[in-house]
Amino acid sequence: MVGRGELTDAAWDRIAPLLPGVDGRGRPWRDHRQVINGGLWLLRTGAPWRDLPERYGPWQTAYDRFARWEADGTWTRLLEQVQVRDDSVGAVEWTVSVDSTISRAHQHAAGARKKGAATRDELEDPARATAGQELGRSRGGLTTKVHLACDGRGLPLAVVVTPGNVNDSTVFGEVMDALRVPRAGSGRPRRKPDAVIADKAYSSRAIRQSLRRKGIRAVIPERADQKANRVRRGQTGGRPPTFDRELYKARNVVERCFDRLKQFRAIATRFDKLATRYKAGVHLASLIHWLREPAQDRLSDRT
Repeated sequence: MVGRGELTDAAWDRIAPLLPGVDGRGRPWRDHRQVINGGLWLLRTGAPWRDLPERYGPWQTAYDRFARWEADGTWTRLLEQVQVRDDSVGAVEWTVSVDSTISRAHQHAAGARKKGAATRDELEDPARATAGQELGRSRGGLTTKVHLACDGRGLPLAVVVTPGNVNDSTVFGEVMDALRVPRAGSGRPRRKPDAVIADKAYSSRAIRQSLRRKGIRAVIPERADQKANRVRRGQTGGRPPTFDRELYKARNVVERCFDRLKQFRAIATRFDKLATRYKAGVHLASLIHWLREPAQDRLSDRT
């Protein structure tokens, strides 16, 4: 029987051929499905690895597999392959919404040692302890920000993790660079959406010019201060940017996407010390949402 929150048979059938196989060296892998279900239980509950129930096997095995697949990019490739499968049948909607959300960092998330030798004084330095781990300090404490680009159905296409005190607009270029869906056959990966929907935090001349150069339609409202400054300058202020109010109504899909991702408690609150492990958790949670229905069923529902 499939337990609550575990991989369904249909989802397992889709990703099983994509998982690493036995290469003839060393001991055989413990059942991949059992280990992945253990990782999903951790994400859903936010519990420590040592509290993993026995039905998922030794916690050391589950942690080692999760960390190994994070290091070699397996989680990223799995998410990429299900995106490729959907795109090959035309199920991906390329009107992309971009936004970010903040996750509060638990006290256990702080204190990861920076790479390289560390002296006693450096270990006691809180600034050094959080360096490189995408933790930003603000009035509310330590936070991490997840920047996301999702398709028109609200399924994640690109994920970028930064400290929580980083401005959204400064990461927009990195999010767009991470937007990459390979072709099922030959040809270059698709990187160019039809349109990009974003809120006023991304309203800047640089972002609009960047999208215009790439031939991407920008659906971004103008901020009140920018509009007032343009009006004050008269004819030298230029024309107002084009804005499609009807298409902008579709921006809520990225908010719904964040809501679904944060149903995993280990995503809503960051417990991982390493930013790479936290990002791998976001990739795994995103993978589960892509696997909920076969691409062919989603396409038939739209036609």
